[in-house]
Amino acid sequence: MRVDSTERLVSLDTLRGFDMFWIMGGKGVVSALAVLTSWEGFSWCLERMEHPEWHGFEPWDLIFPLFLFIAGVSTPYSIDNRQAKGDSRGKISRHIVYRGLVLVLLGMIYNGLLTMDWSDSSAWSNLRCPSVLGRIGLAYMFAALISMNTRLRGRVLWIAGLLLGYWAALRWIPVPGFGAWDLSPGHTLTDYIDRQLLPGSLYRGDRDPEGLFATIPAIATALLGVITGQLLKRSDLGGYRKTLTMVAGGAACLGIAWFWSKDFPVNKNLWSSSFALHCAGLSLLLLSLFYLVIDVWRFRWGTIVFVVIGANSILIYMAPRFLDFAFTTHGLFGGVSTLAGSFAPLLFAVAVLLIKWLMLWLCYRKKIFLKV
Repeated sequence: MRVDSTERLVSLDTLRGFDMFWIMGGKGVVSALAVLTSWEGFSWCLERMEHPEWHGFEPWDLIFPLFLFIAGVSTPYSIDNRQAKGDSRGKISRHIVYRGLVLVLLGMIYNGLLTMDWSDSSAWSNLRCPSVLGRIGLAYMFAALISMNTRLRGRVLWIAGLLLGYWAALRWIPVPGFGAWDLSPGHTLTDYIDRQLLPGSLYRGDRDPEGLFATIPAIATALLGVITGQLLKRSDLGGYRKTLTMVAGGAACLGIAWFWSKDFPVNKNLWSSSFALHCAGLSLLLLSLFYLVIDVWRFRWGTIVFVVIGANSILIYMAPRFLDFAFTTHGLFGGVSTLAGSFAPLLFAVAVLLIKWLMLWLCYRKKIFLKV
């Protein structure tokens, strides 16, 4: 079955919304259910929604790299659309850089840039510059610029070079006081370079999980998304062939990640090369499932729930820094929750999620989107 390569991928919008659903309130609902029911299944799910302290992987670790991977998948569509409008390569490249830097700025705003007391001489030293949005912005920017100037072979070589180069740097470049290939927290080359180059404070004091140096392998994550986007745009392949290709690619990434993890452990804090491939593999498998069901089989019932979220993903990520959804929820449902007894925490969690979604739905209906 063929899927029109010029048609907007509902599966991609749905997967983006599904990814954001968990951080906009899905986790809170699972947490409330775990407390209310004491069912081991909910407790097990809640445990999976925590980041490992250092080495290891939990499904919660996938949310960030999946979003970056999706940004990569969207890149060929965005570039081709701008070219179709007559934009020159130079203009598109400038827009890519602008978009990446704006995301870095939004990340700093999320970390409190606008609320700093500039009369305090120590204010800047207390600001955390690294952020989730900042890494997405930089990784997307470099991946998009690379994709503008390479074909498939070049992109594959870039991915291999970034992942192998990052691994080689940590293995053989010594860190003062710790030497080379010390993968303990705060001892790595990644942490050392971040301490030397990044102004302000770091999330963990001596290290930051969204620091600068680990953006190198994150670019590879975005580039793997770019290659996937190019695959989905091909008009000479049917939907089932694209699905099987993504499944095969996902399995290959997972296999390579497993072998590499024996030497370079899966580690989100470092965005280790094995972590980048592991998350790319899972992202490919998730996208293949969503693509098969939604765009090939055309089963789209209920997708609007996630499409509405995905259409304004940056807005819902930034909004809690400026809007008190808990206050609004208490104002609207406070009286009801007092009558809910032990169900009150669950009611509150669902209500917060509903209010956020209704805000996004209103923006969606009015075609209000926070884009950069």
